[in-house]
Amino acid sequence: MSVPASIAIWFLFFVAVAFVSLSFGVRTAEEAGTERIAGQADSAPHRFDLRRHLLRSALIATGLFAVYDLNWIYGWVGIENFDFYHRLYGDKG
Repeated sequence: MSVPASIAIWFLFFVAVAFVSLSFGVRTAEEAGTERIAGQADSAPHRFDLRRHLLRSALIATGLFAVYDLNWIYGWVGIENFDFYHRLYGDKG
């Protein structure tokens, strides 16, 4: 796999992990025991640490990409593993 392709795939992992993990570790003002600002939604986060969120996402994305790349190199799971039709019914055609 080429370097630009690897970077693009890592970036896709990073964006997916960053989006999925947005709600983890976030507390509302009520949970933090502070006053809400007038007009603030009840579900708004008390404090959002962007650097911590991006660092956590980068570390998780790097781990997932490492597993993906090792699978690319060694071929542990291939497309033939997802051919459920022929696995269930055989080649009766």
